[in-house]
Amino acid sequence: MPRIGFACMYRHPQQSLSLKELERIERTFNPRSTTLRWMASVGRASAEARLEEIVEHNLNAQRVLLEYVATLPPMLRMLRLSSDLLPFYSHAEIAPFYRRAEMQSRLEAGFAAIGELARAHDIRLSMHPGQYCVLGSDKPQVVENSLAEFEYHADMIRMMGYGRRFQDFKCNLHIAGRLGAEGVRAVWPRLSSEARQCITFENDEKTYGLDDCLGLADLAPVVLDIHHCWIHEDRYIEPDDPRIERILESWRGVRPTMHYSQPPESLMELGFAPERKLEIPELLEQVSKRDLYAHSKRMWNRWTNRYAVQFLDRFDIMLEAKDKNLAALDFHDEYQREGA
Repeated sequence: MPRIGFACMYRHPQQSLSLKELERIERTFNPRSTTLRWMASVGRASAEARLEEIVEHNLNAQRVLLEYVATLPPMLRMLRLSSDLLPFYSHAEIAPFYRRAEMQSRLEAGFAAIGELARAHDIRLSMHPGQYCVLGSDKPQVVENSLAEFEYHADMIRMMGYGRRFQDFKCNLHIAGRLGAEGVRAVWPRLSSEARQCITFENDEKTYGLDDCLGLADLAPVVLDIHHCWIHEDRYIEPDDPRIERILESWRGVRPTMHYSQPPESLMELGFAPERKLEIPELLEQVSKRDLYAHSKRMWNRWTNRYAVQFLDRFDIMLEAKDKNLAALDFHDEYQREGA
């Protein structure tokens, strides 16, 4: 069964409510954080009490979010968890707080409950460390920090009961960094077994495209981002492109995930109607390529939606849109209406 997923946050259907009311409703589902500056401005006891409160909220919020996803049709039971559940977990000054026996017990119980809930309702989970996680950097300290950050994700994955077999959980990364794939290969043996079981490499829109990711397919699966590919190559990758088969092979029998986003709705104000095919040369007559990087609120361009659906027979699709679950619901409804 194909899946359609959304990333990290819940959006309430009644977006016409006041911002205050929306925040009150949505905060139950969504993680909170703090800043190092604030923590440094108060005493240690106050900072740690705040962290404990945030961690407790975030673990509860993820359970509530999963309970919501469990009510959706099976095709929509796919979720990217937030990377911000444990603020500053990999930061050298904060790490000892998380290593305390009492906190470790709380984390293990909380994440175990999340994993059990996901498995009970057959929800496909993933994570996506931020752009500061750069394994291919030429700066040793950046590499060390990136390894620590990725292992933070691996710790959460492990506590949820995943990372035990190849791609039972997807943790996605861009190649990034001046050393690129060569740098990633150099640090690969330093990753934990759980990290190596879960890591995937996604093509980006600026530097390391699909062919670069395929160069690492012997290490880990390739996540095809069709929006990034469109921008990087100035054209849509065809569903029968020979590289698609290589991507499928990189997943070694596990159903692949691809990413799908669209440029902002502001293009409609420039005359690009929802039924119109978006072509790079034509777009660049009115906007810069950088303007195309941003994500839309919803999957507004129906031509591109029909294009993306051609991949659903072989890929699950993670939508990257600002309206999160609402965008996924719309996309799913459109797919059903058009005779899936």
